[in-house]
Amino acid sequence: MTMAPPARPPPEELVTVIITTSPTPSAPSTELLEQIAASFRKHCASLIHCRVIVVLDTYDHVSKKPRLKKGHVTPDSAAKYADYKANAKRLILKEYSPTGRAYGAGDLVKTQEKAEFGSGAAAYASQDNAVVMNITTTKDKRVTFVEPLQRLGFGLAVRSALRMTVTPYVWIQQHDWALVTDIPLGPLLQIMQEHKGSTGATAEEEQDKKMNNEALPEAIRPPVEYVCFPSIRMMEYATSDHVMLYPALRALTQLHKQNFTVQSEAADGVTVTSRVPLTPLFLWHDKPHLASTSHYLNQVFYSRIAIQRGAFIEDTVGHLARDEMKQGNWKKWACWLYYPDEGKHLCLRHLKGRTWRGVEAELAAKLEYMRLNGLDVNVQVPN
Repeated sequence: MTMAPPARPPPEELVTVIITTSPTPSAPSTELLEQIAASFRKHCASLIHCRVIVVLDTYDHVSKKPRLKKGHVTPDSAAKYADYKANAKRLILKEYSPTGRAYGAGDLVKTQEKAEFGSGAAAYASQDNAVVMNITTTKDKRVTFVEPLQRLGFGLAVRSALRMTVTPYVWIQQHDWALVTDIPLGPLLQIMQEHKGSTGATAEEEQDKKMNNEALPEAIRPPVEYVCFPSIRMMEYATSDHVMLYPALRALTQLHKQNFTVQSEAADGVTVTSRVPLTPLFLWHDKPHLASTSHYLNQVFYSRIAIQRGAFIEDTVGHLARDEMKQGNWKKWACWLYYPDEGKHLCLRHLKGRTWRGVEAELAAKLEYMRLNGLDVNVQVPN
């Protein structure tokens, strides 16, 4: 008689969604966040039922020309950002309420934390190497907002949220990427639980592996600590120049690219077998990904100098990781790419948050262009 697989906690008990947002041309509209929430509901509903931490990052400078990646915004964008933050909080408090009723002011608790950065010696000489953050949390601890008084940048925003995370896994979500295909979150989590690396497993779990003869060779049980999802530039990644031009990366792909098999029990008690295709990934990307919380903190944020204020993970630690992987040291990072249909299946769509101005503004700009070029502007405007 085949034994049923052991019962596992649902994804919403294992994952915290971390959303990072910052000034955009579409503010004060929350259309970007609304599109993300809609894509969650359509393609991975568990992500709407998880705990959520939203980092509402700020800007560094007000200038005539926006350079959003550098933290430079126009006076108009700066004026609209306070309204955007208020609108974003209302949206998230409604979307993530477990009762269907939006949280109220009486449900919120306010505190303060600090995000340190740079050299500890420099911080001792000058008290400027830390950013004060206003924290607002619901009493049930399901929703948290982080509002820094100075710009953190993506890297420190993620680190700050990770330190507040109590679940073993996180879903990192930038504010301008939406899902376009179904994500097998439960099977992916099961794979990650069964394939923990040294930074993702506790001492007790390592001992359990030995007792259960699970300490299999690396080729059979490689660690899975981070899973990213393909955007248009990552299609057919395993055979792209990102891999094929480097002997070590080709060899790692040939050895580890596989369909992972997981078993779960359906509601009717029937055992369901799923096959999840993954291929090694040779860069720690910022775009939406699922990762081990402990692995993230230990591997990426190994010290206060790992990421500078204003920096992106992919641009800094991500490329250091790739350099190590080119030397064959991929297992240390344990990065994978979800790879349906041999990499031909798109999972993410970029919403272009740095340039997109919202539906109404984009339509107005299009009509103005048509008017200036003598084109027919008597078009039916959709409701």
